Amino acid sequence: MKILVTGGTGYIGSHTAVELQMQGVEVVIIDNLSNSHIDVIDRITEITGIRPEFHRFDLIDRDKTSEFFSNHKDIDGIIHFAAFKAVGESMADPLMYYRNNLESLINILQGMKDNDIKNLVFSSSCTVYGQPDELPVKETSPVKEAWSPYGNTKQMSEQIIRFAVEAYGLKTIALRYFNPIGAHDSALIGELPLGVPNNLVPFITQTAVGLRQSLNVFGSDYDTKDGTAVRDYIHVVDLAQAHVVAVNRMIGGKGKSDFEIFNLGTGNGFSVLEVIQSFEKVTGQKLNYKIVGRRPGDVEKVWADTSYANTELGWKAAKSLDEMMDSAWKWELVLAKKK
Repeated sequence: MKILVTGGTGYIGSHTAVELQMQGVEVVIIDNLSNSHIDVIDRITEITGIRPEFHRFDLIDRDKTSEFFSNHKDIDGIIHFAAFKAVGESMADPLMYYRNNLESLINILQGMKDNDIKNLVFSSSCTVYGQPDELPVKETSPVKEAWSPYGNTKQMSEQIIRFAVEAYGLKTIALRYFNPIGAHDSALIGELPLGVPNNLVPFITQTAVGLRQSLNVFGSDYDTKDGTAVRDYIHVVDLAQAHVVAVNRMIGGKGKSDFEIFNLGTGNGFSVLEVIQSFEKVTGQKLNYKIVGRRPGDVEKVWADTSYANTELGWKAAKSLDEMMDSAWKWELVLAKKK
């Protein structure tokens, strides 16, 4: 089996490439390295013993994307990660997000249509639910008005895919992630944003290791147990393994429909302060943080009902919050030694 992984040198993409290769899948990666490093390919190779085929270009380049697909007609399926992904950044520059996230998807779907490639796993997000009326969130919960351009691009992408599936006979699984954190047990790959992190956990670890002066906790007046925002955090390796299951389900013809949706989380909601407390407990590091005002685009609280993914996919997240934070810290310490 040959699978194209777009954004495969990124955080979730690299972990998924590893899990695919460990299952004997031939992996081809496309990434423009806008938010990742080329040496991730070496690290994937070190973990698995197999060097994935790598192509560096931007998927919003229609001609290069078309040329790639013309030369890779033997691809069995695609996992599409490549996208901008920061809520705050999308609020500041929405047009950049719409252009990047939607044009790249359209070019991929065009390549699938033109080259008779039928299978797509799409990297979606719990942001499609906005601020849900009821928790935990089910796959059948309403897709509400987006709170950010990033979330809106995921909503629009799912709609584009749904109509493409109907028109072109494709098979797609949209995986709505909650909040992936942590790093591979080898500490060879993990979350490594270029510049200042937009996500909570790398900002925690960079603050603890001395790269950042302090962590801003955005909002302390939410209607939650301690006033800070609540999310469903999932270990990135658990998340990556779900993609392997989804690919096998889709290519094996085991889907119940041509467009399926699954929530990927643990089913547990943790507040920002609880995440900080977990980090301090497992590492023995006292974190320097301060409470500041709410950040535009952030929802108050969201966590998943994972029962459908657990029963239908036969997949379940295994790692605890403490394990997630411990692996993230070990990864940060490895990075610090290299500097």
